[in-house]
This record gives sequence, C-alpha cells and structure tokens, in this order.
Amino acid sequence: MKEHISPIAERSDPHTWVELHADYLYAYAITRINDEEQVRDLVQETFLAALERLDRFEGKSSERTWLTAILKNKIIDVYRKRSRPPFMQIVGEHEEEMEFFDPQMNNWKKEHWPQALGVEDKDPLHDKELNRILKLCMQKLPALWLAIFTMKHMDEESTTTICTELKVSDTNLWVIIHRAKVNLRSCLQKNWLD
Repeated sequence: MKEHISPIAERSDPHTWVELHADYLYAYAITRINDEEQVRDLVQETFLAALERLDRFEGKSSERTWLTAILKNKIIDVYRKRSRPPFMQIVGEHEEEMEFFDPQMNNWKKEHWPQALGVEDKDPLHDKELNRILKLCMQKLPALWLAIFTMKHMDEESTTTICTELKVSDTNLWVIIHRAKVNLRSCLQKNWLD
C-alpha cells in the first residue's frame, strides 16, 4: 500500500531548502541561541526533520513558515535542556530586589533610577550598537531567564505554552520576567550609557 503524500509535499523540493531558507533560519536561531555551532546544527536538524516529515506537509503555511516552526521546537528543546537544574534555582525574591530597590523610599535606589537609553534618535549605527550590547546583556541572564524572556518577548509565545514547555509555574514565570527585565535594564544602563 502506497503512503499518501499531499500534492503540496510533492511540489516541495528539499534540494532548494538550503539555498532558499538556510540564511533565514540561521538568522532566526542565532538571535535566540547565540552559539554559532549549535545554531548550524539546529538548522541542519531542522532540514532533516522536515525531510522525514515531508509527507505530512499540507501547505497550510509557506515552506519557510513550516521550517521555522520545526526550528522553533528545536530551540525550545535547547531552552528546556539549558534550564534544567542547577540553573532552575530561583534567586531569593528579596535578595535581588534589595540590590535595586529602597524599601524606605518604596522606589528604585537612586543609582538604579531608569535613564533614557537614547534610542529615540533612530540612528542606524546606534541601533546596531544597542542590539550588540543587548545581545551581550541577554547572554548574562541565567539560562532559564533567557529562555523565558526570549519565548515571551521575541517569539511572543503564550504564558501557558512557556509554562508547559519549560515546566515553570505561572507565578515563577512572571517573577523571572520581572527580574530579567530589571537585569537587562541595569546592564544596558551600565554598558550603553556609560
């Protein structure tokens, strides 16, 4: 009995995938993983997985969207592996907040007051430098924080999906997002404004 292959899958040509989609998939993954060797491996694994599943490609999305979805799942697997203990330990809530907040003022400590980042001028050179510094700051986050922040703010995943995929509670997710933002802001102020 011959296996049914969708007409869309029959028209898809895996021989063109590397030429048409490799650069896009690499750029997508490198902003989320920041490890060139691992990203190259993930792109290759994406092509292999797509080849194995080609008979199930129904054409409800473009070929690139389909390949990106496969890559996205592989990236989530990386996040899941990176965020396993010992990295899953969450810093005591008050330890870190005391570094940034003054309980007597019920506000930021003066040295941590938010400052304008100077990105309002739309200078492309500034944007490039800011992106470089932001990337460096993001890499300083603990693995779980980086995974959650990336999934929430770059991939726009739902809270439910993030909690399910990374096995964190809703409360922990929001605490981690808050802490990641505070740390990123502090890092940007230190490295971008100084």
